Amino acid sequence: MAAASSHAKLLLTLVLLQALMDSAAPACSVNAIYSFGDSIADTGNLLREGPVGFFSSIGSFPYGQTYEKPTGRCSDGLLIIDYFAMALNLPLINPYLDKTADFSSGVNFAVAGATALDRTYLLQNAIIMPPGNMPLSSQLDWFKSHLNATCPSQEDCAKKLGGALFLVGEIGGNDYNYAFFQKRSIEAVKAYVPQVVKSIMDFTKEVIELGATQIIIPGNFPIGCSPSYLSLFSVAGSADHDERGCLTSYNSFSAYHNEQLQAAIDNLRKANADISIVYADYYGAFLHLLDHASVLGKHFQTQS
Repeated sequence: MAAASSHAKLLLTLVLLQALMDSAAPACSVNAIYSFGDSIADTGNLLREGPVGFFSSIGSFPYGQTYEKPTGRCSDGLLIIDYFAMALNLPLINPYLDKTADFSSGVNFAVAGATALDRTYLLQNAIIMPPGNMPLSSQLDWFKSHLNATCPSQEDCAKKLGGALFLVGEIGGNDYNYAFFQKRSIEAVKAYVPQVVKSIMDFTKEVIELGATQIIIPGNFPIGCSPSYLSLFSVAGSADHDERGCLTSYNSFSAYHNEQLQAAIDNLRKANADISIVYADYYGAFLHLLDHASVLGKHFQTQS
């Protein structure tokens, strides 16, 4: 996505937290965060996983330059999840692979480059991804291992997780990125959307069974505004650009994914009336920031 300053990420987080508070019960409280997803939320897992190949740059400046050191975040500073933690008066959530870390306030299982779909499914569809991909299913395995190591009993786990916030994504963006960057058509990639959404829902059902009661599931960003998509897919003289200069066709694809995801979340809510499940509109929040870039000034910039 387009690069945004820490100030802009804070504004985005406030929009999302408002959505959570509007839909949550009055007595809602959060004592921990469990995060799953990709580079939007990874606070250092990929950096610790071994040779990082394509993502090796996240271990050096300018990554982390506003945080005084590179931490494995795909950012010049903090991420949305960091602002969630601070807004909830929690310490920043440590990556699972930092075995010396304090996990009393939650764990971050997100890994940069991760997909919603398993590697096998993607390879069967001739979609190549970087080595070391940790899809949602693998992150769920990590989560279960963590619970087995830290919960003396199922009752203790249920109590611990009942007061936690689960951030499930944004996830699915890389499933589409890998396909689009390998020159798949929009119509071809649309065929993967039901499987991506099903994977997210299956994951969410599992964490509910394990004890999750407060869940945020973000949608996809408007990828047609991403510098990488604009660089790769813009055609001179094309009518595919909207008034913001974004690619209408790719933004429409993101909107399609988000519509399918929201419909699935609505069905999941009906089956789990006692669980708070919030859809986080990353798409709308990002466009709000983009539309107000002039008043945000130097704090929010899009860069290719």
